Amino acid sequence: MSDWLEHTVQVEVDAPIDLVWSLWSDLEQMPRWMKWIDSVKIPPDNPDISLWKLKTGSLEFTWKSRILKVIPNQIIQWESIDGLPNQGAIRFYDRNNSSIVKMTISYAIPGILGKIMDNLFLGRIVESTIQADLERFKEYALNVKAN
Repeated sequence: MSDWLEHTVQVEVDAPIDLVWSLWSDLEQMPRWMKWIDSVKIPPDNPDISLWKLKTGSLEFTWKSRILKVIPNQIIQWESIDGLPNQGAIRFYDRNNSSIVKMTISYAIPGILGKIMDNLFLGRIVESTIQADLERFKEYALNVKAN
């Protein structure tokens, strides 16, 4: 039995949508700005599938995700198909010379974690981590833009 939590965070990046999209849509680069993501691998024979590893402290989770929807410069939507249950979407909004990146993620908390930690406490930690990830992405994109 699992409880599902959902979080939505966003950041405005002072970079054009084409750059922001190209950086974010390269899923294997996500560990550069996502603190808990240890690795993302795309099998060469199936670019709609990705293999993820989340690692924080002594906790480690893996899952396989499938891309459900891609509209360039607008949305990437996914769901896990094996391992840690999660789903979500990254939405991109063009603001002429800047871009808004909005991430919504839902995930199931394994029963044992739900018993150990209060869901509200865990939710606040996850949401603040994801927000910090988007801030790191913003800095990463600005560095790429400058070079």
